[in-house]
Amino acid sequence: MRKFLKWLGVIGGGLVVVAVLLVVVLFLVGSRKVNRTYDVVIATVPIPDDAASIARGKHYVEAIGVCQVCHGQNLAGPVIDDCKNVPCIGFSDESIFGKIAPANLTSGLGGIGGSFTDDDYIRAIRHGIGMDNQALTIMPAEEYNRISDDDLGAIIAYLKTLPPVDNEVGKSGLGPLGRTLASFVGGLIPASLIDHEAQRPQSPEVGVTAEYGEYLSNICTVCHGEGLSGSRVPGNDRVKAPDITMSGDIGHWTKSQFLDAIRSGNTPSGNLLDPRFMPWNRFTQMTNDELDAIWLYLESLPGK
Repeated sequence: MRKFLKWLGVIGGGLVVVAVLLVVVLFLVGSRKVNRTYDVVIATVPIPDDAASIARGKHYVEAIGVCQVCHGQNLAGPVIDDCKNVPCIGFSDESIFGKIAPANLTSGLGGIGGSFTDDDYIRAIRHGIGMDNQALTIMPAEEYNRISDDDLGAIIAYLKTLPPVDNEVGKSGLGPLGRTLASFVGGLIPASLIDHEAQRPQSPEVGVTAEYGEYLSNICTVCHGEGLSGSRVPGNDRVKAPDITMSGDIGHWTKSQFLDAIRSGNTPSGNLLDPRFMPWNRFTQMTNDELDAIWLYLESLPGK
């Protein structure tokens, strides 16, 4: 028995050593991703200044890109009170996970609006890279990378019109746990997932088509995963975004039920969608044509 317990202790100790070494390796790999600098050639995007384009940019920011979910209602960055309504990350566990503080996008005190050039906006939105050429944390640039030049130009034009709001949110940074997770959770450092030299796709033709619906649904992959067949919600592994292809529950919905779920937040089964994780209260601002196009796209997905 003593011999067995001795060997059991040796094996257990060995497993602990292996586990510690694995964590150290993951931490070092994650730290390398966090500290990496990017030398990206920024492709120029025309920035319009007409009222129609600015309105289009506002619509994209609020209804399609749902930027307010992270950057706050007035896009001046989240405050502690915002965390009651949106899934804020990092404000209370900076020493362990790190601090995730989405930027103040206005030109007020602590905001980036007064210092960002057009290239800085493009670098951040399309590539997920900051002015220091390092990756931004949990900035869904992998999805925003697919935004057309026309829409991106309109978005930047709108952001430049934001009224200044003073809000010094501080700088984001990953702690030991965050850096360890970053080694294998690509969504923490989206810049590491992007082909920064890829040729830009052509702007999609606007219309009630499955193709345009796919374009509009890019942001949905942040939570629902590639192919929209379901995934864990970034920043909260306890919440799983459902399969919204035809193999999921939505496959039993009618178009009318889908539209009602987006407009009211109520599913056909009577469940109220939690806007902290499914921002239906933002998506409800989409036009009927946009939602019709998304429905056509979802209908085209066989799922699992």
